[in-house]
Amino acid sequence: MLGLVHDQIRDFEMPEDDAVQVAADAFRMLSDKNRIKILVALLQGESSVNCLAELIDASPSAVSQHLAKLRLAGLVNVRREGTFAYYVAANTHVKRLLDEALSHADHAAGHIDASGSHRHRART
Repeated sequence: MLGLVHDQIRDFEMPEDDAVQVAADAFRMLSDKNRIKILVALLQGESSVNCLAELIDASPSAVSQHLAKLRLAGLVNVRREGTFAYYVAANTHVKRLLDEALSHADHAAGHIDASGSHRHRART
């Protein structure tokens, strides 16, 4: 009987299902270009729904729905001040995730020089 390929890899590990689910949920949240724009803005500082709506050219209600999903996924935090709510990216993991996703987009779009050498740029 043949062994599985991964059986031959020393220290091979698979993440737990719950960790994979959390990662899948985070990627699902990044599947919308407006949510990516919102996160990029929030990585640069706290913002309100109306400010974000103007920034990404969307209605405040649409932005509010995006923020609710991002908050449930643990990607943004909210601070309430009276009747106002201010949002910010949850942590540096969000920044790293977006930096890698946008760096991948640069690679896929061919935005690297002819020599193939490049630096991963910090976006925020």
